[in-house]
Amino acid sequence: MKTRGVSIAACLTVTSLLATACSGGGSGDGGEGDDGPVSLTFQSLSDQPAAIEATESIVAQWNEENPDVQVEIVPAGWDGIYDKLITQFNGGSAPDIIHYEAASIVPFARDGYLADLSEHMSEERRADIPEGILESVTVDGQVVAYPTELQSYMAFANRAMLEEAGVEIPTGETMTWEELREIAQATTSGDVYGLAWGLASPTATFMAMAPQFGGSYFEGTGADASLTVGEGEMALPELVHTMAYEDQTILPVTLTQSGGEALASFYAGDVAMTVQGSYQAANIAADAPEDLDWVVLPPLEGPEGAGQAANPQTLSVNIDSEHVEESARFIEFVTQPENLAALNEADALIPATTSAQELMAENLGDENGWSTILSSGQHFTSAPYLFVDQYAQWKDTVATPAYQRFLAQETDAEQLATQLQEGWDEITM
Repeated sequence: MKTRGVSIAACLTVTSLLATACSGGGSGDGGEGDDGPVSLTFQSLSDQPAAIEATESIVAQWNEENPDVQVEIVPAGWDGIYDKLITQFNGGSAPDIIHYEAASIVPFARDGYLADLSEHMSEERRADIPEGILESVTVDGQVVAYPTELQSYMAFANRAMLEEAGVEIPTGETMTWEELREIAQATTSGDVYGLAWGLASPTATFMAMAPQFGGSYFEGTGADASLTVGEGEMALPELVHTMAYEDQTILPVTLTQSGGEALASFYAGDVAMTVQGSYQAANIAADAPEDLDWVVLPPLEGPEGAGQAANPQTLSVNIDSEHVEESARFIEFVTQPENLAALNEADALIPATTSAQELMAENLGDENGWSTILSSGQHFTSAPYLFVDQYAQWKDTVATPAYQRFLAQETDAEQLATQLQEGWDEITM
């Protein structure tokens, strides 16, 4: 690991959070040693009632079965958590067990704040995590977190509208982008469009699905990473542009909306399909009109397969914890199939282990398309952007506005590629 504070300290110039010197302090309560049980703090970001309940149930079961190691939940929301962790780590008050996401833990790992869990992760758990997902939590050869929950991008369809257009509902293991395009063309008529796609913040979607077209965007890691914008990286943005402006099968307003906002047109019958994060299955089930007969279509597949870049939620251990081994044992417990399935069912997400995916599929069956959604869990692949120091800055200041201009027809594909590359070069020069 690198010397502490290198990349995280850079954030302090932006947030101006700390008056405290960057020092490695202790990690919460060290427990009572020989005089009582070990006490661990678990900072949980679960903020939905069902997920909070599932987390509390898992912790209660652990505490009952492990009187010598007691875990206390420290609730924390997702908003502002990065800055909060900076404060905690530098102030020596970080919890033993840290809930976060792969995209955000890399700088903490590189600066030496997270324990290496490689030797603590059981062989059973390691074999249960698909390779691409495990790679997302491996930094400089060290496993710095256990992956827990993920989302994929799926196509949801109005069954009646497809059938009225003479479209046979796809039922294969995967569905090609060409099939999606053909269905959108068949169901576009008059004021009705084939597809709603909320792409107000398009970068995450394009990055996640680029592997299906052979796109990776980045090579190398850290400050040495380089950006490539080639055919594989441009394929999906160009396909969306073609569907929107040549086929005219994407409802134009949805390109400027969030995924949640785009659902309104799906509920109203203004579109036959919508591409959404898989978690929206739970929202559609709760909010859609009762007479809307909807179905989840098979995972999308490009010329290079159905892979989507993995950015899972994670559980890490503070390297300054006095009880790294006990913390890792607790995480092993949390990621047992029945516990991980319960957490993901509560959050409407996809478990990071094969066994939990299978158990969740068994529990839910094809209710609200979950067997189809869960099948996408075996297609997650590595996400190079997770390990790039300047990715967040490039995403926010260069990529997102460049994609937005392209989707608004303010620039063409060549200009988009140039803006992405030149913007990266300016940031990293």
